[in-house]
Amino acid sequence: MAREIRQALVVSSVVGDVLEPFTATADLRAYCDGRIIINGCRLRPSQVRDRPRVEIGGRDDFRTFYTLMIVDADSPSPSNPYLKEYLHWLVTDIPGNTDASFGREIMSCESPQPAVGIHRLVLALFRQPARRQTVNTPAHRQNFSTREFCEVHNLGAPTAALYYNCHRENGTGCRRAP
Repeated sequence: MAREIRQALVVSSVVGDVLEPFTATADLRAYCDGRIIINGCRLRPSQVRDRPRVEIGGRDDFRTFYTLMIVDADSPSPSNPYLKEYLHWLVTDIPGNTDASFGREIMSCESPQPAVGIHRLVLALFRQPARRQTVNTPAHRQNFSTREFCEVHNLGAPTAALYYNCHRENGTGCRRAP
């Protein structure tokens, strides 16, 4: 199972465009509109308008804390993603074996509204080096860099990640070639 998840992240270029290669050490499950999110699934904005329910599991206990972020890897369009990454949600201090509602929301959840093409929305989970992560609210959602954020906050490689594809409500969702 872990191999298939990693392969989907590599094939979709999530690993490379947004994340460094990593080995999953925690479980990450997310639900939108009553549906579990699996790598590569297609969701329309109406299905992801509300904050997802995100559960964190694994071998860790309540003394381990995590940071969760959701970024759009293709903003404003897959063929010209000059605003990438676009930060949709940032939560820190999530205890292990709980869900994101137990954490501290640094940046409120903003639902994706892609205008052109298919956008990869990446959920990335990082183990924190300490319980209380000192994080200032990013000045802008656009031009966010997961790599830079992780370097500044000493987060290291992801412990889990997944992504889904989102396209406009009335579109076909065809990906345009770069």
